[in-house]
Amino acid sequence: MPRYRLIPHTADAGLYAYGKTLDEAFANAAYGMFAVMTDLRKVRETEERRISITEKDKETLLFEWLNRLLYLFDVEQLLFKRFEVALNGTHLTATCYGEKFDPERHEMIIGVKSATYYTLEVRENKPRVRVVFDV
Repeated sequence: MPRYRLIPHTADAGLYAYGKTLDEAFANAAYGMFAVMTDLRKVRETEERRISITEKDKETLLFEWLNRLLYLFDVEQLLFKRFEVALNGTHLTATCYGEKFDPERHEMIIGVKSATYYTLEVRENKPRVRVVFDV
């Protein structure tokens, strides 16, 4: 099973992310988002960040999770490539591994501004999430 699959979209970028568990699907959504932005093979795991989020439902949790990662990219210039995600109801804890953006090694392919609620979906049976990004 692939980690994620890009969704053709006219003005924005979207993806389906899959996993054996919903935790893995959330992790793969983050991986896919950063893979849209840059070549993750060139990202080292020299930085680590822990994230904890509680929301009212899993759709909002996915939205906030991805936008929190984009916030860390915007503020700290952090690119992540590996995610250990644990979901407990509508609470997410994660450890994210990556490094600071280096323009000499990391080509910015697409600048992702934010995750959107447009067609956002979290499916628990056959774990899958769908998200569209504003680029």
